[in-house]
Amino acid sequence: MDLNQNKANAITLKKADNTKFAIHADAVLNRVTAYWFYIAVAGMWMFVAYIISLYFRAAIQGNFEGWNKVLAHGYEAGNTTGNLFLGAHLFFAAIITFSGTLQLIPHIRKYALAFHRWNGQLFILAAFAMGISGLYLENFGHRHVAGDLSQRIAVSINGILILYFAALTLRYALARKIDIHRRWALRLFLVVNGTWFFRIGLMLWIFLTNGAGIHWETFSGPFMTTWNFGQYLFPLAVLEIYFYAQYSKRIYIKFLMSGILLLLTLVMGTGIYRAFTGLWLPRM
Repeated sequence: MDLNQNKANAITLKKADNTKFAIHADAVLNRVTAYWFYIAVAGMWMFVAYIISLYFRAAIQGNFEGWNKVLAHGYEAGNTTGNLFLGAHLFFAAIITFSGTLQLIPHIRKYALAFHRWNGQLFILAAFAMGISGLYLENFGHRHVAGDLSQRIAVSINGILILYFAALTLRYALARKIDIHRRWALRLFLVVNGTWFFRIGLMLWIFLTNGAGIHWETFSGPFMTTWNFGQYLFPLAVLEIYFYAQYSKRIYIKFLMSGILLLLTLVMGTGIYRAFTGLWLPRM
């Protein structure tokens, strides 16, 4: 009888220890996720400030040629439709980046639900505008686009994913399937920020390799092709692994994901710093 009782107590203690480890693993993963989010938000707001300072200010001053300081074939005299689509694309890029970060702040979702829903509608609208304008500029804008065909295909796929993810995010929000809606909203957040990921990845690569695999004359090459696809496929892959770890009952998977995400956060932070100091700040 005492032996059976001792076994029962041992099992109970083991379950309690596993529960404590599971709670600790979840806490660690949540904390590392928060670190990633804070650094990403800082980098994205830097990008928004850059867009406003360079492109919005030039537009307000009527100096549309100022867009061409960075864009090799940005504003084109006489191409009214193309210029309107480009202007809309730049405008909604700033809107969606800022709006998207606000959607992910837990306190806003909890204490300002009405604003969260209104801002979510703006986010979805901006996503559709971004996807449509991006596809038009890349395929029907009648302007020379830097890079080669593989890069145009990659960017076009990104635009299609934006429209598809936006539709599913809206669908599950209207159906009140909040958990599914959350997943698609996070996927949408990543793909609409593909250009941001591209820039920080590019600047990090230049820092690490001095631009290996980039043909500067045509802005093409092995790295450019790979990263044009990777700018959205890699973040999406990491997100799916994160979902798996988040819902997994295996404690070691949560700790492993925490380590991977912490490493990626450090890498991302380095890319943000290089992009801000080398690409954005000098033009603001």
